[in-house]
Amino acid sequence: MTKIKGKQELSSEQYAVCWQQGTERPFTGKYLYHHDTGLYHCLCCGHPLFHSESKFDSGCGWPSFFRPIEQGSLHCLEDDRHGMVRTEVRCGYCDSHLGHVFNDGPQPTGLRYCINSIALDFKGS
Repeated sequence: MTKIKGKQELSSEQYAVCWQQGTERPFTGKYLYHHDTGLYHCLCCGHPLFHSESKFDSGCGWPSFFRPIEQGSLHCLEDDRHGMVRTEVRCGYCDSHLGHVFNDGPQPTGLRYCINSIALDFKGS
């Protein structure tokens, strides 16, 4: 069974983003300009979410991906906070908040998964 990281194991900023639906400041995340080959995992449970091959530079200030490793690795919810309607992206395994998905990404999916670096852990191949 996977141990899910909570308040005791995370920094206050990690906890705020992952468990209180926060957002890191744009252009500050450690994985924004990261180009190594490997897998991006959920910081809270360690499950793989995105392969580096699906990462692209969207210019939005957060790491962006056009597809998850598999459909079950994420789930999406309507998010109407902050006076707008968006689609929130959560980890399909532990339900931690990762970011949002938009319909302005590249082909083949046309999606842009805009993900907080602080909600990810990278493992190179």
